Amino acid sequence: MRHIIALLFLSAALSAHAELRLPAIIGDNMVLQQKQTNPIWGWDMPGTEVKVTLGGQSKSAKADDKGKWTIKLDPLPASAQPATMKIQGTTARELKNILVGEVWVCSGQSNMGFNLGSVWDSDLDIATAKYPQIRLISVPNVGTQELQDDFKGQWEECSPATAGSFSAVGYHYGRVLHEMLGVPVGLIDNAWGGSACEAWVRRDVLEKDARFKAMIAKWKQTEATYTDAIFEKQMAEHKAKVDAWTAARKEAGKPVPPLPPRAPQNVLRGQARPGNLYAGCLNPIIGYGIKGAIWYQGESNASRAFEYSYLFPLMISHWRTEWKQGDFPFYWVQLADFKHELPEPGDSEWAELRDSQTKTVGMIPNAGQCVITDLGEANDIHPKNKRDVAERLARWALVKDYGLKLPCRSPEFKEIKITDGKALLTFDHAPKGLRTVDVDEAKGFAICGADKKWVWAKARIIGGSKQGTNQIEVSSPQVAQPVAVRYAWSDNPVCNVYSVEGLPMTPFRTDAFLMITDPANPNGIEAQAAKLQADLKATQQKRVEEFKKIKKTKDKAAATKKADLKK
Repeated sequence: MRHIIALLFLSAALSAHAELRLPAIIGDNMVLQQKQTNPIWGWDMPGTEVKVTLGGQSKSAKADDKGKWTIKLDPLPASAQPATMKIQGTTARELKNILVGEVWVCSGQSNMGFNLGSVWDSDLDIATAKYPQIRLISVPNVGTQELQDDFKGQWEECSPATAGSFSAVGYHYGRVLHEMLGVPVGLIDNAWGGSACEAWVRRDVLEKDARFKAMIAKWKQTEATYTDAIFEKQMAEHKAKVDAWTAARKEAGKPVPPLPPRAPQNVLRGQARPGNLYAGCLNPIIGYGIKGAIWYQGESNASRAFEYSYLFPLMISHWRTEWKQGDFPFYWVQLADFKHELPEPGDSEWAELRDSQTKTVGMIPNAGQCVITDLGEANDIHPKNKRDVAERLARWALVKDYGLKLPCRSPEFKEIKITDGKALLTFDHAPKGLRTVDVDEAKGFAICGADKKWVWAKARIIGGSKQGTNQIEVSSPQVAQPVAVRYAWSDNPVCNVYSVEGLPMTPFRTDAFLMITDPANPNGIEAQAAKLQADLKATQQKRVEEFKKIKKTKDKAAATKKADLKK
């Protein structure tokens, strides 16, 4: 009898808590991707039959032993007429104001997350953001090794009240598509400032790849030594610094930094740990019907640009595998110009990262890159002109995915021929030719001989600076026998060559010299860092030995003095 009563109580308890649950990505105001099947999923009591109805469609699925259920809606045409979706399980839900159109993921680090309220002309952009058929949803920053299946957020209509806090690149990208295509657009922003590329890849994928052995080993060491107690200590120290900063602000005439000290971050829950953002920011939306993704990231990986040349294409392929939507379009922003302009040409981490991004275009199908070496700000890693960035990204989608005839790809280096001390360069993706801006001379070219010493070169577009051919002649009186040419090869290049249509030339190098970020380079940054560390260790050891000698001398003198006193 007691067992029967217990079972009745358990049954009543389960019934009381049983209810249909949906992820945040599936809700009121959402946009479904047109012309393809759309997965709809959620959770309910195991074994429950769940029915989803939209328009003339009705689909059913049974919740598995963990309560998860999934149905797939048949392809739908674009529709600006709001629809209601009914879902019936142990309880019922009605999702309202649903549209069908184009859905894009907007991902990366801070330049993708940079909101519309912080850009140039933000007042005008926000005031005119009256697009009820554009829908926005943002995924919160959650860094974890545990796969998350949901997040706190909701779809919202784009309006002056909602647009200001959304990704500026994402908003302008969606606005252009909406205005050009005349269909609803859904935008999913899951960017996290400062995020590293490896954080967006599932941890076990990296662990199984020998190329990332050193990366994983380094993180395992951090994971074995970093504790919550260390973080708490860092937070206490930070609080003391903020208190001191606050007190200093109250003292008249005392110089104080304009912003308080930045708070420390728990590295185990942050945006750099491998797999953290895949689990916390990407996994909750994987499987939702999308057209493609746009990406703005790379700054955090610049010091490992060589590694990025195979990490970045791996990430893209990995996302596509997990999404199970084939090779969906993936377009990214190349790093902007940033930091000081240097008087002489040389090596650059940022240039190498850009080079790795460019290589990825040829390695990944349905990929594209927009070049923005003319849109950066030397003193700000977050340039405020995001409209032009987004519009250059949108060109790729409009041409490749929606069939419009527009220029979308920046000129790219094709081949080099060296004759009589001059290099003749030929470029692809400049059907109407090349031109310069500001001045007639083509700026940004460097040239070197067999000694690999780079000097600025004189360059001219064959056919003229306003609308010439797709060829450029490069030379320097300092290099009688050139072997290689580079263009826009610095953190903040001064360069001025465009296609006639107005797209800036892609930075390039004709050489195959070892990158400074290549671990195999004996003169690279890893080797230099190792040498500095070895020198520091040697210096510290030398000081220890000197201290021991001094202590030994003092101890001997003290012993002698003590012996003399006894006499």
